[in-house]
Amino acid sequence: MTELLVNDDHERAVEALRRSYAAIPEGRPIRLAKKTSNLFRWRDPSEAPGLDVSGFDRVLSVDAEARTARVQGMTTYEDLVDATLPHGLMPTVVPQLKTITLGGAVTGLGIESTSFRLGLPHEAVRELQVLTGDGRIVTATRDNEHSDLFYGFPNSYGTLGYTLRLEIDLIEVKPYVRLRHLRYGDAAALSRAMAEIVEAGVYEGETVDFVDGTVFGPDEQYITLGFFTDAAPYTSDYKGQGIYYRSIQQRSVDFLTVRDYIWRWDTDWFWCSGAFGVQHPVVRRLWPDRAKRSDVYRKMVAYDRRHQVLARIERWRGLRPREDVIQDIEVPVENVPAFLDFFHAEVGMSPIWLCPLRAREDWPLYPLAKGRTYVNAGFWGTVRLPPGRIPEHHNRLIERAVAGLDGHKSLYSTAFYSRDEFWRHYDGETYQRLKLTYDPAQRLLDLYDKCVRGR
Repeated sequence: MTELLVNDDHERAVEALRRSYAAIPEGRPIRLAKKTSNLFRWRDPSEAPGLDVSGFDRVLSVDAEARTARVQGMTTYEDLVDATLPHGLMPTVVPQLKTITLGGAVTGLGIESTSFRLGLPHEAVRELQVLTGDGRIVTATRDNEHSDLFYGFPNSYGTLGYTLRLEIDLIEVKPYVRLRHLRYGDAAALSRAMAEIVEAGVYEGETVDFVDGTVFGPDEQYITLGFFTDAAPYTSDYKGQGIYYRSIQQRSVDFLTVRDYIWRWDTDWFWCSGAFGVQHPVVRRLWPDRAKRSDVYRKMVAYDRRHQVLARIERWRGLRPREDVIQDIEVPVENVPAFLDFFHAEVGMSPIWLCPLRAREDWPLYPLAKGRTYVNAGFWGTVRLPPGRIPEHHNRLIERAVAGLDGHKSLYSTAFYSRDEFWRHYDGETYQRLKLTYDPAQRLLDLYDKCVRGR
């Protein structure tokens, strides 16, 4: 009965959203009104509010026997994990930040340390219910009449429609995760080892459940392997005084609860909490544990972005301006050493997060070769601009380097491609065909306009 009531609530929310969508005058931009965002394409806060999707933030059901969940599109991974862990289950891939939504991870891509064998979050989707650009509500699966939308939805960033409900696969978990942090002295050794582990799926005879990596410098880099386990001699807690990424340098073996492992990066926004002083022992002791969250830090960044507090202080001190370098890219595993050599020489920012992945199917708007091992490199911070350089100097260098290494970059942040170059990377032919089918009146932004021109 409870599930029926929840589904009835969902259908009422769908009808209300359809009516509000239809009421928006033609020519007016259509966006979602969201309380949180993990994008780094900043918009003017005075911009008119978008569609209210606050009624689409619930886990509708968890089927422990079938290992599936039915989830509304604005449900956060934090809420989904809270609903699945009591059943001994988790999503196949849980992006690192608690407030990332299911719909956002599918339409904008996501990745984590299970991606080396389970791909990206959209590869666990069985069914999508989508509000399309022309106002229809359609259900897309791999093999129905909307399969083109199902496969074209990932990396479309809400420019073909908005996800209202998803049915996804789940995987079984154990209570704890045992970690091994393996140090490598150079990128060539690391990339060879990562390729071998991903290909075999085992390390020293044990099945590997999680793989990621952290680069602290050209001669200090780590692969972290995770193994589900039923028991642990101790568990570390990095929600208080401890800092997870520092533990990688300090421990060769560690144990976390499965929940703490899933959210190990959120507490300090990887390492970005250091910009707010939260890693200083005194500040950390005074900073409430409940405020050690990525969404809190992001709100602080947004405030500074609006009011330019730090930039004004640095100008007053006579310092050169800083450039935001906030990107995730993928290159084939064999090209990781070349990318890291470039990055150390031209950007010089650390740490860098590494995460191997293999796509299990073909997804046209983010065309990774199925079965080929890629490595995601994530780097988030600021770099001081050299004298006389344009404000986007480092980001443009990265974009060109990634293209030259047979890679791609995620579109959640800044991009500078020409229109022709952009569509070569992100399959413009398929995208335009989907746009004509599901948003012929162009009520939603074009992908290039949204992700490059920043409209």
